[in-house]
Amino acid sequence: MKTSAEIRQAFLDYFASNGHTIVESSSLVPVNDPTLLFTNAGMVQFKDLFLGKEKRDYVRAASSQRCVRAGGKHNDLENVGYTARHHTFFEMLGNFSFGDYFKREAIGFAWEFLTQVMGLPAEKLWVTIYDQDDEAADIWLKEIGVDPDRFSRIGDKPGHPYESDNFWTMGDTGPCGPCSEIFYDHGEEVAGGPPGTPEEDGDRYIEIWNLVFMQYNRDAAGNMTSLPKPSVDTGMGLERLAAVMQGVHSNYEIDLFQALIRAAAEVTGARDPESKSLRVIADHIRSCAFLIVDGVTPSNEGRGYVLRRIIRRAIRHGYQLGQKQPFFYKLVDALCEQMGDAYPELVKARETVKRVLRVEEERFAETIEQGMKILDEAIHDLPGKVIPGELVFKLYDTYGFPADLTADIARERGLEIDEEGFDREMEAQRARARAASQFGMAQQAEIALDGKTDFTGYERLEEEATIIGLFRNGEPVDSLDTGDEGMVVLDKTPFYAESGGQVGDRGVLLLPGSDTRFEVTDTRKQGGAVFGHLGSMAAGRLQVGDKVQARVDEKNRQRIALNHSATHLLHAALRRILGEHVQQKGSLVDAERLRFDFAHFEPLTREQLRAVEQLVNEQIRGNHVVETRIMALEDAKQAGAMALFGEKYDDQVRVLRMGDFSTELCGGTHVRAAGDIGLFKIISESGIASGVRRIEAVTGERAIEWVEQAESRLQQIASLVKSGPDDSDEKVRALVDRARLQEKEIERLKAKLASAAGTDLAGQALEIGDTRVLAAHLEGVDVKTLRDTLDQLKNKLGSAVIVLAAANEGKVSLVAGVTKDRTDRVKAGDLVKMVAEQVGGKGGGRPDMAQAGGSKPEALPQALASVETWARERL
Repeated sequence: MKTSAEIRQAFLDYFASNGHTIVESSSLVPVNDPTLLFTNAGMVQFKDLFLGKEKRDYVRAASSQRCVRAGGKHNDLENVGYTARHHTFFEMLGNFSFGDYFKREAIGFAWEFLTQVMGLPAEKLWVTIYDQDDEAADIWLKEIGVDPDRFSRIGDKPGHPYESDNFWTMGDTGPCGPCSEIFYDHGEEVAGGPPGTPEEDGDRYIEIWNLVFMQYNRDAAGNMTSLPKPSVDTGMGLERLAAVMQGVHSNYEIDLFQALIRAAAEVTGARDPESKSLRVIADHIRSCAFLIVDGVTPSNEGRGYVLRRIIRRAIRHGYQLGQKQPFFYKLVDALCEQMGDAYPELVKARETVKRVLRVEEERFAETIEQGMKILDEAIHDLPGKVIPGELVFKLYDTYGFPADLTADIARERGLEIDEEGFDREMEAQRARARAASQFGMAQQAEIALDGKTDFTGYERLEEEATIIGLFRNGEPVDSLDTGDEGMVVLDKTPFYAESGGQVGDRGVLLLPGSDTRFEVTDTRKQGGAVFGHLGSMAAGRLQVGDKVQARVDEKNRQRIALNHSATHLLHAALRRILGEHVQQKGSLVDAERLRFDFAHFEPLTREQLRAVEQLVNEQIRGNHVVETRIMALEDAKQAGAMALFGEKYDDQVRVLRMGDFSTELCGGTHVRAAGDIGLFKIISESGIASGVRRIEAVTGERAIEWVEQAESRLQQIASLVKSGPDDSDEKVRALVDRARLQEKEIERLKAKLASAAGTDLAGQALEIGDTRVLAAHLEGVDVKTLRDTLDQLKNKLGSAVIVLAAANEGKVSLVAGVTKDRTDRVKAGDLVKMVAEQVGGKGGGRPDMAQAGGSKPEALPQALASVETWARERL
């Protein structure tokens, strides 16, 4: 029996021996492709090659691509664990030709690999083609010799030309073409008919390989033209092929999954190896681990939210198996054993993956039990078969249960969820959020102007330029006069426009030979190619066509440059100290400070922050020259330049390098050498979203000022505690320890006072039948003392109804207590509510103990006097 690893290697070895370059799996996060949430097919990393936008030094390739389908258009999450072949994560084996070979070779490779290398009998294979693809039919039937009885033509859907299971398209327009699929026949004992028949949905015939022939280009009108260099894109699921080779019908029965299922059973304590929950957990550890390897961390949006949903689904299935403690992270070692040889990056990130999973497990464990209890109670009392949308939303909003997790639980119990009701609740929440975020600030819309501004600010801070556009209130004007606020557009400029987190430059525009002066307070891109200089006319008049001297505020630019270069060093330092999962999630660089947001799953410790700070300052002292080069995007990546996920880059990019420490793609302005930064100081670290941390820091003069201010504060503290700066921490610690001892002594004395007060007050209680009733006002005590005194009195009085009150700084505190044997007649919550309403408050609580407050201490005597009458009516 061939193992999954052996099958993967055999595939790659076969195609390498046939002239294919073996290309490593790309990231699960597609680079420069906003149309995809995750990499979901082997061709994704070659998309620009097929479109002709990119060239590489090979024309045929093969890969084993890791893929995720758990969000967006391709979302198999709800089926995982319940079917034989659905997964959130799978490996796609593929071979590709970029204008080199075409149908004959692709078909020949596929048939030879399956029948000779893998040894599958030809009579167990079934082939389909697009019904108009006579060329492929001839190759299969006449050259390969496929049995015509095991061959089908699949046509278009009625009334929809080129819409067929055997016609592939990249989109509504662009490259497309027929495809040929190879199916494996599991035998007559399995239900289902051949592909193309009404019975094809059965499990007898399972698709294992799809050969796509990119032959045409489709335009917006639907016209097809032949591509000058037709290409090949194939995909074969490793898990499906392994199931065939290992003689099993379900992917979950192959060696790889069986090992993970055994590990999952061990860490959860499950005894049934056929449990669907074990299948879910075994599947989910693969997608979760590899997503974390590729820089995704759990969060409440985008890819991070999908990861969180998958993790929480796995945890819930562990909970269902009886495992209430963190367990999921323990499966990372078993996964490394199975897939670490093929994907060494998994082994390298092993500890990071464990930490991320454990933190998320612990966070969810705090709420899952309570959320499950609420859901169980709601299901128990459910009048019908539909869980209300309001409840689904409450579980999501309060307990972190994604709606599809609730739907998963509902399906197991034969129920449905009210999706429309949930959507209404979600939209109402979004509306509230939008209303809360209206700050009343008018945003300046981008202006429309033909033309382009050449940026010269990398080389110089002054430039002679011509005005090509003037705008006031977003509308074009011929001139700007003294006092006018507006925007000036130049044909070239040294002013950097806000981009990549770096704020726009400030400065002045001067009209030579006059006192005309335009104060530039900000610079922004307008439509990408035009730079707008925003500000006001301090003096004189500017007109379109005027030639001006554009002069950047040099000191402001330099401070920005210090912070921007320090941001690159910070990013590199964080990756070295915390791990390569750290990815930039946002930044702001201005003249005062830098702000850097990054993916990380927990707060940084004091030691980690100190290590990051020391590493950045070490690089500053190293004073490496800051090098910039313009390179092809692919060359830059191969040189180690870091590209940010989600960013769109041109074919030619600017690469910024600081020694061997930091290499990134960046269009911003920077220092000439790292030593120019002077000093780097972190001033805060915080969380801004789940899985996203924020560091704020200062550099240069601002860093020195911050250190001087900190030193001044230390001197003040030392003076207050009458010590020197060197030992002020010991003196403060001693004062804090003494204050804690005094607080404990105060608590002890209060308890003693409560005991004494209880003894004194017990004699004031009234006898009403067989119950003692007491309403009393205690002077100068807090709520805790009131509660302690109440407990003392309940123990002393036997059967009793008690109200105690205190008034401090215009506020009333109330506690009420009823002994257990009298709660059938009197409720403490009703009693305290009656008194509280008279003193301007409200409250409630349990039948035996309740608490309230009020704002009218002057009404307290009369309110307490009313207790006797109220109690007599009930006793």
